Amino acid sequence: MKKTRSKWSVIVAGIIVGLVAVVLGHFGNPGNMQLCIACFIRDTTGGLGLQTTGPQYIRPELIGIVLGAFIISLIKKEHAPKGGSSPFTRFILGMCVMVGALIFLGCPIRMILRIAGGDLNAAVGLIGFVGGILTGVIFLNKGFSLKRSYDQPSLEGVAFPVVNVLLLILLIAAPVFIFFSEKGPGSMHPAIWISLAAGLVVGAVAQRSRLCFVSGTRDAVMFKNFWMLLCYAAILVVVLVANLITGKFKLGFADQPIAHTEWLWNILGLYLVGFGSTLLGGCPMRQMILAGSGNSDSAVTVLGFVAGAAVSHNFGLASSAAGTTPNGRIAFVICVAVVFIIAICNTKKSSAAQGVAE
Repeated sequence: MKKTRSKWSVIVAGIIVGLVAVVLGHFGNPGNMQLCIACFIRDTTGGLGLQTTGPQYIRPELIGIVLGAFIISLIKKEHAPKGGSSPFTRFILGMCVMVGALIFLGCPIRMILRIAGGDLNAAVGLIGFVGGILTGVIFLNKGFSLKRSYDQPSLEGVAFPVVNVLLLILLIAAPVFIFFSEKGPGSMHPAIWISLAAGLVVGAVAQRSRLCFVSGTRDAVMFKNFWMLLCYAAILVVVLVANLITGKFKLGFADQPIAHTEWLWNILGLYLVGFGSTLLGGCPMRQMILAGSGNSDSAVTVLGFVAGAAVSHNFGLASSAAGTTPNGRIAFVICVAVVFIIAICNTKKSSAAQGVAE
């Protein structure tokens, strides 16, 4: 009975997240980018002036996700300040994951949303994403570990949610303190309260369901547990049906919203995302949820995402609808080499479960 409830709970979570994505798209978020953690971090990085060549807007969805996870973790007595598990290594992995995401142009959730919109470039990219996760699983099975985390003071656990409250204040006080894009994806968004409410819902649901495509695929391979993948199947179905009803479904490779058609780099970009996220113990969404729930290591990882977004745009690494850049391709080679070095240096012979992060 408990297993049945668990299965239905992740399906319901996927349905809710899918509906939230549809609502965000209806009220203004860009096509096939209704809910994308990597894109929203990139936009927020721009909104703070840390990058000036990409979209610029502090995304309230991110703030809501963190605060939603924070609130529900307090209510359920699951807020647990922890940290000290190779924080700088996690920061570097976070940077590498963001570089890969901006080569592909999206995180795992956006990959699903793009597939639901008929974007076959994302379907091709899925091959690389799964390949990256499988590579990470090989190292987990060999004993990869970023070592244990330790209990931290309460202040450490609330610092990241407080920072997000300050970001909300900055956003409301705009345009005095932050940067706004006047055109392009950064200028496309719902009203602040709609985005914030949507984020709160997603944060609460993701905290309770442990939503994470990376860990779901990892668990399917390592433990034959496929339940979490049902959550993503539900997101796909909900958004696909909505796109079909509203006429937004467009099957093909060309002329997809905020996407490029370089199939090899779509595969390689998501390979880096899958590999790095597996070593981190979760995708960008999961890192946001854990950071909101008191995990300072995940908060440091999110800072790595921010740094990766700033570097990607300031140094011309990020792709565009026109395709990848020479700098981006070089950065991919460097980042994938760094991730392999981290994986090798943190692997020792042990039980298969040792390397599985929280």
